[in-house]
This record gives sequence, structure tokens and C-alpha cells, in this order.
Amino acid sequence: MSQKVLLTAKEVTIILHRLACQLIEKHLDFSDTILVGIQPRGVFLAERLKEILEKEYQTPEIQLGYLDITFFRDDFRRTDKPLEANKTKINFIVENKKVIFIDDVLFTGRSIRSALTAIQSFGRPSEIELLVLIDRRFSRNLPIQPDYRGRQVDAINNEKVKVSWKENEGEDAVYLITN
Repeated sequence: MSQKVLLTAKEVTIILHRLACQLIEKHLDFSDTILVGIQPRGVFLAERLKEILEKEYQTPEIQLGYLDITFFRDDFRRTDKPLEANKTKINFIVENKKVIFIDDVLFTGRSIRSALTAIQSFGRPSEIELLVLIDRRFSRNLPIQPDYRGRQVDAINNEKVKVSWKENEGEDAVYLITN
């Protein structure tokens, strides 16, 4: 198994600031916009973006939720191991709000399809956008594209993209792992 660094901590920081600026350009004060981190890995990215927007760009308090899609996935009954759900934490109404789904890697598009179904339990958003740190563009099974992307990666099927966050793995980095 080999591992190649795709993004260093410095590059991740630069990309996070660029994504934050792109969000500000489109959503200004975030009064009608909600960030939703898709559990489990999108939460780290969503929290980091919220922190950058509020502390470094003085954006007023941004609503942030976490969405668990475990039981909305089309493959959740096809696994031999028992699934462990994560926590959904959406303490606000999404009705007529602009929702930005946030995830670390866009691969097949199935997680986003599941999130689209799951969010309907909390109301009908006026608009839904997608922000991802890594877009694996040649791996899509569904016609889903991100509105905001940190980096596009051309990885083939036996390669895996792993995002490490300092809150979880002790470092900010993105790796391409080949078996």
C-alpha cells in the first residue's frame, strides 16, 4: 500500500479560506443560509468553515447542523456488519432556507442523494448547494456535482482519498492511498 500527499496542512488552510470567501460572495450575511455537515466526516469541514467565517471574516452567527444519512443510504441493508448511526443535530427549521451540504469527499454521489432525502424530514429548503473539499470527478454513479470544491482529484477505483483533520487524526492533510 502506498500513500501520496495530495494536500499539506498549509494547502488545506488556503483552500478553506478560499471556500469561505466563495460562500461569503454568494450568501453575504448568511441570514437565510444554513450549513449542514454530513456525518461523519463532513462535520469537521463544516465546523472549520463556520469558525473561519465567524472569527476571521466577522460573519454573524451562522447556523450549523449535522445530518446523519446512515438509514437513508440505498446500501444500508447490504452490509454484513451492523451499522452504527451518527447523531443528527438540526435545531432549526430548514423551511425556505438555503442549505449548504458540506462533505469531505464527493465520490459516487450516493451520500448526497441520501442527504437530499434525509433533509426533507426537517422542512423544504428553498435551495440546496453542495460544498466538498475533494471532488473525485471520475467516480460518479449519480449526476451530482458540487457548487463549491476545494480540489478536484482524478483517482481511479482502486485508489482511495483520505482526508485527515487535526481534530480527529492530529493533522490536516489529504492523501491518495493505492492498494
